[in-house]
Amino acid sequence: MEDIAKELLAGNRLALSRTITAIEEEFENATAIMQQLYPHTGHAYVLGITGPPGAGKSTLTDKIAKTFRNMGKTVGIVAIDPSSPFTGGAILGDRIRMNSLTLDEGVFIRSMGTRGSLGGLSHKTADAVKALDAFGIDVIIVETVGVGQSEVDIVKAADTTAVVLIPGMGDDIQAIKAGILEIGDIFTINKADHDGADKLATELNMMLDLDGVMKDWRPPIMKCVGNQNIGVKELVDKFEEHRAHIEANGELAKRRTERVKNELLDLLSSRIESYIRGKIVDNGKIDTMVEDIKARTTDPYTVAADIMQSMLK
Repeated sequence: MEDIAKELLAGNRLALSRTITAIEEEFENATAIMQQLYPHTGHAYVLGITGPPGAGKSTLTDKIAKTFRNMGKTVGIVAIDPSSPFTGGAILGDRIRMNSLTLDEGVFIRSMGTRGSLGGLSHKTADAVKALDAFGIDVIIVETVGVGQSEVDIVKAADTTAVVLIPGMGDDIQAIKAGILEIGDIFTINKADHDGADKLATELNMMLDLDGVMKDWRPPIMKCVGNQNIGVKELVDKFEEHRAHIEANGELAKRRTERVKNELLDLLSSRIESYIRGKIVDNGKIDTMVEDIKARTTDPYTVAADIMQSMLK
């Protein structure tokens, strides 16, 4: 356990891979490793890339990573792929689309499945980000599965969030109006060489105007063509501008405080769920409770209250 943590901190990429595997598979030593690594976290800048399916997020992430590398920064990429709700299996195809980065020692790519997380982000993502942070990565990109409005979970993990859209997807604004519009620090219209890019930019500007909330940062709308590397450098410059802005006004510190709070609550929720499963699910007690509820001899509210009371004793 300590050896893996020490090797990771010494720059061993295999130890980093083994750590993320331990996190993802919930190995017994995962918590102990994270306890060792935590004091060494808090230095990386975390960038969230989100948006609807087909927006070209992986291709754009590839180009963004290369741009950061040209600036002399190391990059970690956590690509979240959808998992089957039945088998838990995931396609994990992002590595294929980022194939050109795999030989760069300054880039570390890891695909992770959502494992049933409704928010599009695996609940293990935060720990994977911390492992990359402790490893000494400068910029960590979290690219989420494009599942629509539940993408709002990205704000829990990122310092800066970019929403990627493309023209010609039908009702473009419907895909983003509830939730996603509010989380975007930067809006990126990818495939901007396609018809409808200007129309989409106009619609986005109108929605930002209708927002009615006065902010000291108005999310810019950037146009790019990811697969041709057009506009990517300007986009990365805007990321850097936003980072400087929220560092200066104290917003970054607030976001990171909120992140720690959310992570703690998520961890507590996970531990409570595991405890309850061990006490009533694995041993079959829940089946008796369910039968009693079905027979109307009790009700789910009373049973839940009794379970909580028993747990808190």
